[in-house]
Amino acid sequence: MDPIRLVSPTQEQPPALHERAMDNLRYIRETMERATAFTGISGWGEVAIGITALLASAFAANQGSFKGWVSVWVAEGLVSLLIAGWSMDRKARAAKMPLMSGPGRKAVFSLSPPLVAGALLTLVLGRAHLTDAIPGLWLLLYGTGVITGGMFSVPAVPIMGLCFMVLGAAALFAPPEFANWFMAAGFGGLHLVFGVIVARRYGG
Repeated sequence: MDPIRLVSPTQEQPPALHERAMDNLRYIRETMERATAFTGISGWGEVAIGITALLASAFAANQGSFKGWVSVWVAEGLVSLLIAGWSMDRKARAAKMPLMSGPGRKAVFSLSPPLVAGALLTLVLGRAHLTDAIPGLWLLLYGTGVITGGMFSVPAVPIMGLCFMVLGAAALFAPPEFANWFMAAGFGGLHLVFGVIVARRYGG
């Protein structure tokens, strides 16, 4: 009979020091991304959006039909998206921070559903000839999106969203002839005021 031999279990080599360090750094970076507010919103970009919105309100006021009025504001919405995207990308590059970081991605995804809902409801209200409710609806849903997206941003952003919601609620119950004034006050005035606040307090 062969003698019994004690076999010592093979010991796994501990991971190299640099591998553990990289794992720790990766964990710290992901944790900071989840906890850090998204500061990629450009205050000066918001100011530019406010200026174009005030110009759009002047053009919209001179339209002879509701279809023309809506067309002006839809065009302004597209211009605003381009300005926001360009200015946020520029600020993110200057700060060497990925635009679609954890908080940034959450902010964009939180803002998108209310905007999509607003577009669909605009079509429904237009077909039902309930166009008087559209300006208030836009302000209300945009404010909702800004609040939900602003939860991952700097404190001034959700406050701006709340102001949009207040204006939208007031516009829903105000006479239709004041609709353009509410739009100018919201998309023009609020973007100007809070854009300056963000630019001065959070680096441009």
